[in-house]
Amino acid sequence: MKRFVKLAILGGSFNPIHKGHLFLADTALSSLNYDRVVMVPALRSPFKLSASEMENSAAQRLEMLAASIAGNPRLTFDDCEIRRGGVSYTVDTLRDIITRYMPDEKPGLIIGDDLAAEFLQWHKSREILHMADIIIARRVHTQRIEYPYPNIQIANERLEISSALIRERIQTGAAWRDLVPPAACAIIEEQRLYGCKKNAGNSESSAAPASDLVLRVEEAVRKSLDAGRFLHSRNTAILAWDLCQRFGLDPALGYLAGVAHDLAKQMDGETLLRLAEKDGKPITKLQQKKSGLLHGRACAVLLREQFGIHNEDVLEAVALHTSGSDNMGPLAKVIYIADKLEVSREKAEPVLRKMCYTEDVLDRIFYATFDQNVSWLRSRKLELSEDTYRLLERMKGKNP
Repeated sequence: MKRFVKLAILGGSFNPIHKGHLFLADTALSSLNYDRVVMVPALRSPFKLSASEMENSAAQRLEMLAASIAGNPRLTFDDCEIRRGGVSYTVDTLRDIITRYMPDEKPGLIIGDDLAAEFLQWHKSREILHMADIIIARRVHTQRIEYPYPNIQIANERLEISSALIRERIQTGAAWRDLVPPAACAIIEEQRLYGCKKNAGNSESSAAPASDLVLRVEEAVRKSLDAGRFLHSRNTAILAWDLCQRFGLDPALGYLAGVAHDLAKQMDGETLLRLAEKDGKPITKLQQKKSGLLHGRACAVLLREQFGIHNEDVLEAVALHTSGSDNMGPLAKVIYIADKLEVSREKAEPVLRKMCYTEDVLDRIFYATFDQNVSWLRSRKLELSEDTYRLLERMKGKNP
């Protein structure tokens, strides 16, 4: 059984993300057998210290990136450089990602051959070499170049695309739409980014391909939540995918439930109560007092009513991810675990996160995660729900 996920990291401005980025990530996945590429947008690149517009465009760059990789569990993104602030040094990003993602082996660090010649002049380059395998992709050269440090070179096809070229073409009114993913194209047009003017042609030509159920749900989640909450939702989906693969469950259902689980998270209390009442289950006094506890049940109703989702495992997983229950199914346990341990949860216990890739019994991961969460709630003197109490009773003598 494969345990850990083999990661590669692709940093850049992504201002905007374009098809060359996605092609390069796919090349790393297919030719070097990586399981996942983590795309990391810089807040302020050390190579572009005067580009203050990078800081001002951070939210839009994240939104375009998120929309462009929707539904693809092999591609994810991390906002650590934006959250960290200041100049985005690669060595700091590697430390952060290795600490949180805990890869079993060195991650790959993908850089272009336009930067490779100067790599040893990077901030703490020797430490970077110790932490990561350097993967050099072709952007300028057509043949292999020798560099004075260990590296892996990809013989990728060079695409003559750059973010600067796309911005220039948008500003001058030249053709650009086929150079970026459709979802990013739609955001650029909707928000008039880079001086984009309203498209006078067929408005459907740049629309995101949202016919697939997962893409439609993910788009709804992205538009309903703030950037941080959406990142949490997608990271939950990614970890749920991994756990489902490990334990013989349908990973597509894990991803769907994971990305959807907080769809109702930022709704007002009155709306949450109204939606939750539709599932026919009683509303407890605690839930009436703290309506936010109902966001899982409300989400399950939304998935059934707005998206026609009737898979009971998905609906149960979404409804129970906050409190747990004494009769949860395997998918519900996966979503509970993923919600608490995904990589943007900075206070998640590393030992529990590691269990997701080393422990062979799902219930052991679930009970350990549940126990830690209950301890956290009690340490803050927060009241436990009736479902949580019932699960605690069931755990007595049954913790494997």
